[in-house]
Amino acid sequence: MWANPDDDPRNTEGPGPDGELATLQDFLTNYRMTLRMKCEGLNARQLARRSVPPSTMSLLGLVRHLAEVERDWRNWISDGDPLPTLYGEKDADFDAAVAEQAEVDAAFSALGREQAATDAALAEHPDLGERLGKDRIAVRELMVHRIEEYARHCGHADLLRERIDGRVGQ
Repeated sequence: MWANPDDDPRNTEGPGPDGELATLQDFLTNYRMTLRMKCEGLNARQLARRSVPPSTMSLLGLVRHLAEVERDWRNWISDGDPLPTLYGEKDADFDAAVAEQAEVDAAFSALGREQAATDAALAEHPDLGERLGKDRIAVRELMVHRIEEYARHCGHADLLRERIDGRVGQ
């Protein structure tokens, strides 16, 4: 097991959250926590280790990618000019993920900052049916997409971590 079920911070006692929005936020929180757990205890070299050629996917690349995606989601709900990318052209979030502690620290800092900014922007729109941005995306659709994105990448993180040190789990 990855984490002892009695010590797993994702396990909570009692009933689940009340309401659709609270449920979606709970799932998102747990997937975000899972990603961080998959990265815990690894050094910069391990975090930057690529999967298998030709892929440039790594745990560090996933962290950078999800920071970029969080920023882009704010573009989806904005009527203004898009925010600039964090890492440059397509796949730079993965391709330029290098095994340096400063890069690891910067990536996790960016992820936390971008998550907080997206959460704050969406907190202004608690109606899941409200449509936002130029494309009029529903808040509900964006919330489900966010969960899907983290869930998919947590699956990647599980395989990447297993390749690094053999750890697998929930």
